[in-house]
Amino acid sequence: MIIVVAALEFASEVDRDKAVALTADVQRLTREEEPGCHDYCFAPDPAVPTRMQVYELWEDSASLAAHFEHPYYERMASSLQGVGIVESTNQAYLVERGEPVYTEAGEKKSGFFED
Repeated sequence: MIIVVAALEFASEVDRDKAVALTADVQRLTREEEPGCHDYCFAPDPAVPTRMQVYELWEDSASLAAHFEHPYYERMASSLQGVGIVESTNQAYLVERGEPVYTEAGEKKSGFFED
């Protein structure tokens, strides 16, 4: 799995909110229709009114690379042009293992990735 984490900074909260609204449909379509996409979310940061947090979860490198060639990627990029982005940061992480944070009974786990 590959996790993409990013943050987009906007000139104003109004610009950020406009970007969220403009991209909602393409976010849904990417999740539903692009092979290998498990999640794709560009959402307002509740603590920073000018920031949009980005979270993506892809099956593998090939599916993420294919995303960059997909029409939905271009649609997302076009939607975000001219909306007041002043800065962005992004990082991709390769995840070798994953496990639940809570037990089946809903309790916090005391350790992770213990074999």
